[in-house]
Parts: sequence; structure tokens; C-alpha cells
Amino acid sequence: MKTSTRLLLGGAFGLASAAVSAQSSVTLYGIVDTGIEYVSHANAAGDHLFRMPAVTGELPSRWGLRGVEDLGGGYSAVFTLESGFNVRDGTLGQGGRLFGRQAFVGVKSPYGTVAFGRQYTMTYLALMGADIIGPDIYGLGSLDAYVPNARADNSVTYIGAYKGVTLGAGYSFGRDAGGTGNSPGQGTCTGSVPGHATECRDWSVMLKYDAPYFGLAASYEEERGGATAAANFFDGVAPTPLTNAADKDARTHVSAYAQYAGAMLGLGWLGRRVVTESPAVPNVRSNLFFVGASYFVTPAFLVDGEVYRIVNGDHDSRATMGTLRTTYLLSKRTAVYAQASYLSNSAKARYSVSGGGGGTTPAAGVGQTGAMVGVRHMF
Repeated sequence: MKTSTRLLLGGAFGLASAAVSAQSSVTLYGIVDTGIEYVSHANAAGDHLFRMPAVTGELPSRWGLRGVEDLGGGYSAVFTLESGFNVRDGTLGQGGRLFGRQAFVGVKSPYGTVAFGRQYTMTYLALMGADIIGPDIYGLGSLDAYVPNARADNSVTYIGAYKGVTLGAGYSFGRDAGGTGNSPGQGTCTGSVPGHATECRDWSVMLKYDAPYFGLAASYEEERGGATAAANFFDGVAPTPLTNAADKDARTHVSAYAQYAGAMLGLGWLGRRVVTESPAVPNVRSNLFFVGASYFVTPAFLVDGEVYRIVNGDHDSRATMGTLRTTYLLSKRTAVYAQASYLSNSAKARYSVSGGGGGTTPAAGVGQTGAMVGVRHMF
């Protein structure tokens, strides 16, 4: 049985090295996903909102080209060009980048795949197994918007798998060459500056083990600062400036999942640590926990849900969020879904339940309800 997230992604929208076979081909693929969303207490005055969200529904919309050429001897050339877009108005995502989701070329061999370009970091790839809801509008991204946007420009990656064990590593010389930001509220960090080798650097590592009925994963990622970089905790507190190349924004993650007879359970922890060189800028830590489950009631009807808890003692902000989602598969490519989520903020916190494009921040201490119905087509 595949996990619900893997089913929704169709196995075709992760790293291309995991999906290609030794033949010459180019594949056009994509997801078109949108619907209508309701958010309560969507501003400081407590007003509610109906909208078609910009960023995502059940999955972020995208189209892409994926190619492979057999080079012989077990070697292949691979590439992926993937563009994110907003269905409600046709605009490009990822700060207006043409191929903002992925743009890389590499070589796959019996020893693994080495790729160059704009790519997912190991944080994103390591979380895919245990995060049941995935990059949904009411997922981990509501509490840490970097998670579904964990990509880096100028990056070199290695992914290798052997007998269920997957090793991954990535290094970016400057994580935001486009200058549009990789995550909401994080500022920009172009990097690749002469004489400043560590400015805007990003590096990440991953270790995974996948067996037929369970899996384990761990990852670590470290982002360095730059003149216009920042670290946003999305709790209503102003972002922490990371203006020094020695400043660090680090995330550590461990997770596990188990699956059997149409059911799956996943859980994990994501710890974040922001350390600055300036005595005037305090260090900040947060801990984000999640546990989720999914079950195929019928081969065409999936029910899944996840509960999240984030604690930021340095900001005295905490939140608990629960999401329930149902998906009905009309065909192998088309599905309809309905989902709802409730987020409870602590007295000083202003987390928003919706990851649908911003503009829904409540007053401090106020909870929010989000609900959405939508349709998704994959091609």
C-alpha cells in the first residue's frame, strides 16, 4: 500500500531520479487543484473570509517536464523543469519564477544521482513519508511555511538508495539567486558573493529507511544569513534579522510511519533553532510535533487527518491545529475533496490556520476555523 501523500502526488512529482527508467523520453505532467475556502477570524477585527486560495488546495498546482536519456552502462542523464502557478488568476508561484518549483539537470548511476540547479532540500524529501496531510492548505506549512517551500537555488545534490536505505545531501552556494524569497516572510538571500563564501549558504542531509510496512527518516538543514535575510516564525512576532553570514537558521527532523491493510500512521518532530552573532538579536527555538493517520474506506474513498502542536518558548507563543480531510477519486487522475481544520492560539500567538496565500492573520490569542471544498486533476 502506498501512503496517502504518495498517492496524491502520484509518485511522479518528487525528485526525478526516483521515477525515471533507462530509456530516452520526455514527459509532460502536472496538477491543477483549487476550490473555495472559508476562514473565520481572518483579521484582527474578527471578520470571516470566503475566497479561492492562491497557493494550494489539497496539493499545490504545477506543470513540468521530466526527461531521461540512457547513456549506457547503467548511467542516465536526467532533468526536471517544474513550474508552480495559481489557478485562480493564472499567475506564477515562487515569486514569479518560471520554473520556481524545480529546475535541475543531473546524472543517474548505479551509485546514486547527482543533480545541479534549483532543487528541494533534504528537509522536504525526508518529511514526505510520515507527513500524512503533506503540502495541503491546512498542513505543516500553516505553522512553518518553509516546510512546503524547502528549495534552494545554486544547489548540488546527491541521492543514493540501497536495500531500503536512502542517503541524501545538498549544498547551495546561494539559496535565493532569484532574489524573490524561498519562503514567505524569510526575506531574500542571493549569496555567491566574492569574499563571502558562507553568505546565504544552505546545506542539508537526510537518512531514510523504507520497509514494506514501516519507515524511518531523519534530516538536518542549515541556512546562513545575508544582508536582507530573515527568519520568520509565523506566530505574529516580527521576523528575526539574519544579516550576518555567521547567523544560522537550522531545522532538525525525525519521523516514522507504519502502514498495513489500507491504513497508515505517521508521526514526527521538527525542531528549529535560530542563532545570531549580534547580542542585540536574541536566539529563538521552536518545536513542532505532528501525528496523523489515513485509511482507505474503499479503493476510491480516502479519509485522513493530522494533529500539530508548535511550542515557541522564546516568543511565548504556542498553537495546536487539527485537520480532517476526505478525498473521493472520480478516476485515476481526478478527485474531489472536502477538508476542515481548527487552530487554537495561545494568548500571544497569531498563527493562521490557512496556508492559502496569506491575508488571514487573526488577533493574538484568537482561534481560527478553515474549511475548503475543491477538485484536483493530475495529468
